[in-house]
Amino acid sequence: MEFSESQRNKCAACYSKQFNKKEHLVEHMRISYHSVHEPMCGICGKHCRSFESLREHVIGPLPKAECERVFRDRGCTFCLNILSSPHALRFHQGRCQLSRGNNGVLHRFANLRIHDDLRIENEKTRVVSLACKMVGGGSDGSLDLCARICIIDECENILFHSYIKPQLPVTNYRYESTGIRPEHLRDAMPIRHVQRKVQDFLCNGEPIWKIRPRAGKARILVGHGLDHDMKCLELEYPLVKIRQGYINISTLNED
Repeated sequence: MEFSESQRNKCAACYSKQFNKKEHLVEHMRISYHSVHEPMCGICGKHCRSFESLREHVIGPLPKAECERVFRDRGCTFCLNILSSPHALRFHQGRCQLSRGNNGVLHRFANLRIHDDLRIENEKTRVVSLACKMVGGGSDGSLDLCARICIIDECENILFHSYIKPQLPVTNYRYESTGIRPEHLRDAMPIRHVQRKVQDFLCNGEPIWKIRPRAGKARILVGHGLDHDMKCLELEYPLVKIRQGYINISTLNED
């Protein structure tokens, strides 16, 4: 049976992804982990995995035609915002290149900097979230290798962000979903170094064998698919301090 365009179940975040059955869409949403924090096209609403992917979507070698047309007239090539008119764009770009305090380049792309100095002395940071990006290893590129990590606090401030140099050769950078290129990993932090930093930060000065559910200084770790991320990082952390799935970490405490 053929399905018409109107009968298909569409993913609003992917924009172009369509599914014949609703359960297929539900499964897609379950494993894609779309987030409101992903870079999003201001024209069609498509979610992108990185700002570089968003840039290619609007002004890359094969951009979406309608988005390219609108972006050419009203899009800022620095921060990728869409302005209300060409006049507003000209006014915005004069400030965008210079200002740190509004939508300037340094402010908008702050989350792309490498925050690789992870400190443990901040006692107020009790709950953190961890996420990783995986590239492919092995002959067919199907082996997940951790190549990027980010840790944020309950206010979504970036505490640690770094590219990671895998121990095995990378055979598939999975650029469309990761935004990672070979040059990003060339001088990246070795995975063993990352392991030590992250584990020391999570334990917060407490021996891992002494960590208890409701006592001590160890931090609560939340995130999607943490079991897989921790396995790829070869990182051990007590399950009593791990919260899987979507959680509003700003409301989480140990009381």
